[in-house]
Amino acid sequence: MCPTQPRSIRQEPLFRNLDIFLFSLIIGQLIYWFLSHKKTGANPRIQEAHHFTPQRETSFIEKMKKTNRNMVVFYGSQTGTAEEFCGRLAKDAQRYGMSGMSADLEENDMSELPRLVEIDNSLAVFCMATYGEGDPTDNAQDFYDWMQETDEELNRVNFAVFGLGNKTYEHFNAMGKYTDKRLEELGGRRIYDLGMGDDDGNLEEDFVSWKEQFWPAVCEHFGVEATGDDTSIRQYELVFPTDINMNKVYTGEMGRLKSFETQKPPFDAKNPYLATVAVNRQLNQAGDRHLMHLELDISGSQIRYDSGDHVAVYPMNDVSIVNRIGQILDADLDTVISLNNLDEESNKKHPFPCPTTYRTALTHYLDITNPPRTNVLFELAQYATDPKDQDILRKMASASPEGKGLYQSWVLDAQRNILAVLEDMPSLHPAIDHLCELLPRLQARYYSIASSGKVYSNMVSICAVVVEFQTSTGRSFKGVATNWLKNKVVVTDNGHKATVPMYVRKSQFRLPFKASNPVVMIGLGTGIAPFMGFLQERGWMKEQGKDVGETILYFGCRHRNQDFMYQQELEEFEKVGVLTQLNVAFSRDQEEKVYVQHLLKKNNEHLWKLIHTDNAHIYICGDARNMARDVQNAFYDIAEEVGGLTHTQAVVYIKKLMTKGRYAQDVWS
Repeated sequence: MCPTQPRSIRQEPLFRNLDIFLFSLIIGQLIYWFLSHKKTGANPRIQEAHHFTPQRETSFIEKMKKTNRNMVVFYGSQTGTAEEFCGRLAKDAQRYGMSGMSADLEENDMSELPRLVEIDNSLAVFCMATYGEGDPTDNAQDFYDWMQETDEELNRVNFAVFGLGNKTYEHFNAMGKYTDKRLEELGGRRIYDLGMGDDDGNLEEDFVSWKEQFWPAVCEHFGVEATGDDTSIRQYELVFPTDINMNKVYTGEMGRLKSFETQKPPFDAKNPYLATVAVNRQLNQAGDRHLMHLELDISGSQIRYDSGDHVAVYPMNDVSIVNRIGQILDADLDTVISLNNLDEESNKKHPFPCPTTYRTALTHYLDITNPPRTNVLFELAQYATDPKDQDILRKMASASPEGKGLYQSWVLDAQRNILAVLEDMPSLHPAIDHLCELLPRLQARYYSIASSGKVYSNMVSICAVVVEFQTSTGRSFKGVATNWLKNKVVVTDNGHKATVPMYVRKSQFRLPFKASNPVVMIGLGTGIAPFMGFLQERGWMKEQGKDVGETILYFGCRHRNQDFMYQQELEEFEKVGVLTQLNVAFSRDQEEKVYVQHLLKKNNEHLWKLIHTDNAHIYICGDARNMARDVQNAFYDIAEEVGGLTHTQAVVYIKKLMTKGRYAQDVWS
C-alpha cells in the first residue's frame, strides 16, 4: 500500500473488530486463570516454584538422610584433582567413625547447606580449586554466586576447607580462602584450619599432610575414634557383562554412547566435537624441539569462539605403554568389563564410562603417564609379594618426613609413571580392575586458540611444543597430548582424515571493546598463540574501516633461527601496518641473555604514555613462574621511573588496571 494513500472510512470496522477480539481474548484468559486456580486451590508462587524444580535429585540433605551419611565432601574442580581429593576423603571417612559421600557442587542445591544441622554430628568439607585469575571453577560458579548473595545463617554447620592453587599465580588459592572466610562469616563452625595445596610445589604432599591433621581434629570434635583399619576399601565391583552387545560398549566417548558416530550440538566437556585435522605443520626448521601449528576444522559444528578463548582436546595414551601394562599384569586387554559403584545411591555409577574394555579404559579414560599419587601406592602395596616392596610403597604413602622424601625422589623427581613403578618393582602384580579403579581420569588439555573466530569461523588453530625428555631412570618421558597431536597426519594411509575430540572453553582474555584503544601484547614461546588471533582480528577491523589503535607485540624466544614462531606472519603483519611495533627478545643469541622485560624498559616512556594517557590494554601470555612476574615488576619500574610513583603507588596502579580489565594474563606454570 502506498504510504500517501488517504485513510478510508472502511478501515473503521477493522479496528472495532480488533478491539472486540482483543477484549474477548483478555476476558477468556481471565476466566481460564480463575477457573484453573479455583480448581487446584494452589498458590501461584508454589506452582511457579514447582514448575522450575529439576527432575533429578539435587537435595544432598535428603540423600544423606536416606543413606545414613553424616559427612559430605564437595568439590570445585577444573582438571579433576579436587574431585579426586574429594573422593579420597569421602572414602577415608569410614576409617574415622564417619560415613562420607562426595558431591559435585554443580549438581546439588547448595542453598540447603543450612539444613545440614538436621543431621547429627554432620560435617561439610570443601575441596576448592582456583581457576584463572582467582576465579571459581566452572562447576563451582553457582555456589560462589550463592555465597556472595546469601544472608542465610550457617549456625552450627560444621565445615572444613582444602584449597588447591599454585603460588606462581597472583591470586593463590583465592577460592579456598574465600570459601573458608565466607562460611565462617555466615556463622559456620570451622573444625580444622584451611588447607592450601600448592601445585607449583608438591600438591600431593600438601594434601596428605593436611588430612593427617584433619582426621584427628574430626575425631576430637565429634568424639569418635579411628578404627585403625588400614585395609583396602574397594569402591567399585568388577562385573563381566553377559550377552555382550558391542554396540553398547564404550570405545572412548566421554558421555553419550556412540556420540562420535552421531554428533549432536551443543559440544562441551561431556560431548566433544570430533574435528578433522586440516593442517599439521612444523613451525621451526632447526633446533632439537618440535614446534607445531595445527588447524582443526569445525565446519558445521555450530561452535563459535572469540580471540583469546581456549580449545580443549581429549588425547589418547601411548599404545605401547597400554600394551606393556597389559603384558606385565597378564591381562586380556580386550575383555569387556564394568566397574559398578558399590554405593547404589551414588551419582557416580562408574569411575569411567562403562561397559568398556581394559584397553579402552587405559587408552582413553585413565592417566597412565603422570606419577601416581600416594593413595594409589598405598592401595597397591597389598599386591606386592616382597615385604620390602610393601614397606616402601606404604612408607611413600605416609606423612612421615622419610616417606615424603622417598616419594619426592623415587616417584616425582624420577618421573616414574605407573608402568615404571610396575617395572621397577617386579613383585608388584595388582589386579588390573583395582588398578583401573585407582588411577585418576585422563584430563582434557587446554590450549590458547591461535586464530580469530571472526576471520576463521570454521577453523580453530593450536600451536604447541612437543614435550619429550629423558628422566633420571633413563626412560623417555613423552607428553601425552603433544606427542599424540604431533602424529595426527592430515590424511592417514587408508585415506581417512585424522580427528581430534575437542570443545571450546570461553575466556576473559579479550580485546578491548573499542578498537581505537592501543594494545600491548607480551608473549613468551607458545604464549604467542592468542596474539595471533588478536592480530588477525585487528587486521580484520582495519579492513572494515575501523579506527584501530596502536598494536604492539613483545615476543620472547631462545634463538631467531630455531623458535621464532610465526616469523613470516608477524613480519607481514608489521609490513601492512596491522602490527605497529614488533619487538623480539632472543634470549640465547648473545652472551648476555635478553628477555622481554628488558625490551619493555627500553621503551618505558612510550609505554607509559600508552598506558597512562591513551588507555592502552596490556596482555600477557606464557610462563607464570618467571616471565609473568618479571614483566609485572617491569611495569612497576616504568610507573616509578616515568610516572614518578612510589613503589607502593605503582603496585596499586597496576592492580587498578587489572580490576578494570586493562591488564590481563593468560599464564600457566
